Amino acid sequence: MLANKLLEEINAKVSEVIAASPAKDVEKNLKATLTALLGKLDLVTREEFDVQAQVLARTREKLTALEARVAKLEQPESSEP
Repeated sequence: MLANKLLEEINAKVSEVIAASPAKDVEKNLKATLTALLGKLDLVTREEFDVQAQVLARTREKLTALEARVAKLEQPESSEP
């Protein structure tokens, strides 16, 4: 019982020291800096990327179909007299 209470007190003190340490400030500053830098970049969300990938896939399918139609129309007709 006494050992548990002592361990809890030590844990609480260590947590307080870590929270007040410069390492915690460095972590907060680093996160803020990274967030600011990433905010300046021209990035898209994963959702936006996935939507554009689907649009590109559909466009490629249509292009392939149109290329096939054009190739068929450009073939000389073999049934001419």
